[in-house]
Amino acid sequence: MNKFNTVLFDLDGTLLPINGEAFEAIYFKGLSSYFLDKYEPKEFIKLIWTATKAMVLDTSSKTNEEAFMDALQALVNEDITWMQERFNQFYLNEFDQIKIAVTPNPSIQEAVKLLKEKGYRLIIATNPMFPKIAIEKRIEWTGCDRNDFEYVTSFEKNHYCKPQLKFYEEVLSDLDLDASQCLMVGNDINEDMIVSKLNMSTYLITNHVIQDTIIPDSVNYSGNYDDFYQFVKSLEPVM
Repeated sequence: MNKFNTVLFDLDGTLLPINGEAFEAIYFKGLSSYFLDKYEPKEFIKLIWTATKAMVLDTSSKTNEEAFMDALQALVNEDITWMQERFNQFYLNEFDQIKIAVTPNPSIQEAVKLLKEKGYRLIIATNPMFPKIAIEKRIEWTGCDRNDFEYVTSFEKNHYCKPQLKFYEEVLSDLDLDASQCLMVGNDINEDMIVSKLNMSTYLITNHVIQDTIIPDSVNYSGNYDDFYQFVKSLEPVM
């Protein structure tokens, strides 16, 4: 009988096959274009990265959105309501252009469908560094059905970032889940496989693996998208 009944998925490089460098280049080019009247692109990108790093390190009771915006406001030393409005316009109107960096994979799509048919609870446990609208769009790009996932982490909702264990503990708490009954599927050894410290099972997707110098003991299963589909086929339905 299976050890787990719930599957948590990372997004970029896992559920969403994407060229990370292309994603970053298109993303920052598009976002910075909304601020050219105030900042040179390099200056703007530095601001965003600095505020992002502050958010990742924050362990207060702030949501990630609050931590990011507070850090950004401190950096620019002015009210940033106008910046928030431009961020929203970018995600509404331009963010979809990044889809060209995505190559949907039928095996991961079929694996998700099969897990749902077998009764597994499905969770999107992506690093919540983007607003909900951006994460919802990226789920759409995967070719999977958003409604198959009962919980999706986001900038507005969650309070911690990977690789903090508090990120995973919050997801488990929100859904009243037992870590020992969960499987984390991800492509980043440092950020995703760390859940083994919570006694959660892990599956490392190797197509876009990050930090691949050695596969540590924290990885219970590993393989490419096709291997993962075969793994899902071998799983028993959840009773």
